[in-house]
Amino acid sequence: MTRVKRGYTARRRRTKIRLFASTFRGAHSRLTRTITQHKMRALVSSHRDRGRQKRNFRRLWITRINAVTRENKVFHSYSRLIHNLYKGQLLLNRKILAQIALSNKNCLYMISNKIIK
Repeated sequence: MTRVKRGYTARRRRTKIRLFASTFRGAHSRLTRTITQHKMRALVSSHRDRGRQKRNFRRLWITRINAVTRENKVFHSYSRLIHNLYKGQLLLNRKILAQIALSNKNCLYMISNKIIK
């Protein structure tokens, strides 16, 4: 069997990997083996943290809504507000409620009054 020189193909593969790792520090951006290891680790972390980010933002929105509801004594707690929103069939997600709570507290108060009636 004849010998295959992989120069062009291998170089193209390595340069593609190096472009991904160009912002890494030290040997992680220079040595091929460490680049591939670091790339795998980075992709695993990014996949894991995408789910974590959604979780963290949901926690933040819930905390903001709860703080405003307790401050204005709208429903005394976040859970009662959400329960009454579902009962009143007002479909507002937590992200929008948090934005309303931060920017315009009176609007949140009006929404809570609409739920009661």
